[in-house]
Amino acid sequence: MAKEFSYEKNIEEMEKIISDIENNRLDVDQLTDAVARVGEMLAKCKKKLADARAVVDDFESKMNEE
Repeated sequence: MAKEFSYEKNIEEMEKIISDIENNRLDVDQLTDAVARVGEMLAKCKKKLADARAVVDDFESKMNEE
């Protein structure tokens, strides 16, 4: 079963990873994995925002028709 996407949890995880990077708490192997993970989460967050924007735009369009 796929985990449900949570925008807020992804943001929190990205903030933790960025903090770990900024404070040199990761070795090179961990850093590579962390950067890849942040890239994946960022793409998912951008898609979630784009999807939300589409819903808002659709709603506005329908409201303007009435």
